[in-house]
Amino acid sequence: TECVSGCVCPEGLFDDGRGGCVEHKDCPCIHNNELYSSGDKIKVDCNTCTCQKGIWKCTDHVCYGTCTIYGSGHYNTFDGKFYDFDGSCEYVATQDFCGDKNSSGSFSIITENVPCGTTGVTCSKAIKIFLGVMKTLSNRSATPLSAILEVIPDTKKFSEMTVGLYKVIEASNGVMLIWDQKTTVIIKLSPDYKGKVCGLCGNFDDKANNDFTTRSGLQETNPLNFGNSWKQSPMCPDVTQEVKPCDLKPHRKSWAEKECSIIQSEVFKICHSKVNPLPFYEACVHDACSCDSGGDCECFCSAVAAYAQECIKAEACVFWRTPDICPIFCDYYN
Repeated sequence: TECVSGCVCPEGLFDDGRGGCVEHKDCPCIHNNELYSSGDKIKVDCNTCTCQKGIWKCTDHVCYGTCTIYGSGHYNTFDGKFYDFDGSCEYVATQDFCGDKNSSGSFSIITENVPCGTTGVTCSKAIKIFLGVMKTLSNRSATPLSAILEVIPDTKKFSEMTVGLYKVIEASNGVMLIWDQKTTVIIKLSPDYKGKVCGLCGNFDDKANNDFTTRSGLQETNPLNFGNSWKQSPMCPDVTQEVKPCDLKPHRKSWAEKECSIIQSEVFKICHSKVNPLPFYEACVHDACSCDSGGDCECFCSAVAAYAQECIKAEACVFWRTPDICPIFCDYYN
């Protein structure tokens, strides 16, 4: 659009974005505002993309879906919709009993939410997996910050294991639940369930804009109306307004913002271009303000860990835990 004094590449060569000139076969590719050289590979979900002549060439594997529920009512659906819902009841997190009331299904995962402070926010206290002899897994102290896990199977096989901090339940029907034994629950579903599930985790059809589908099949825009439709008992009160704990406890706000600033700091810089830190920072401040009856650090650590988990999925490995910040000493000194 205008003349700018400077250099241009010789005929047949191309600007590589780094101040040099290359042949067409060596053109770089861009992903999340970062330059990658020809031949570089990146991971996008379960697919591998290779930079070839300035264009990404990707494998087309169909990937497992992941839904994350953590802290005081934060949800990240299978299709990547991030929202908050603070309801005190049992709710359907995800199931494949959808549509017709008589429709058959193979599993249902229920989350029980209870207040986890005096501000009205709720945390997931109990997780029930219906695969179709009741088995109860718990750490004995069933406070809102140390949950119970129940697995109710039929003849379908499932395995149970402990991996580091996490308890993992994997069923033979392609359902996996990963629980940190506190307030974070990660549900993974095989691609076979695409578009066949419903609940607070959405419908897993690769479209985030229709995730707020109510139990009756209506499309909602309000997360409160959507969440209320998935309560298990009609006796539970509906949620009518969004809780803002930092407004109710203003004396905690500056502390919460200071602690949660680690998410937007240099510590996580490698991840910022891959995963937007803003919703995770806001969720962290929300949780740090709300956990005012014990477990302050637990809420803060779970919120930061949720962002770190998304960073790992985007192949940005961040070592953020220290002896002073959410320590796991065997991990730090290993």
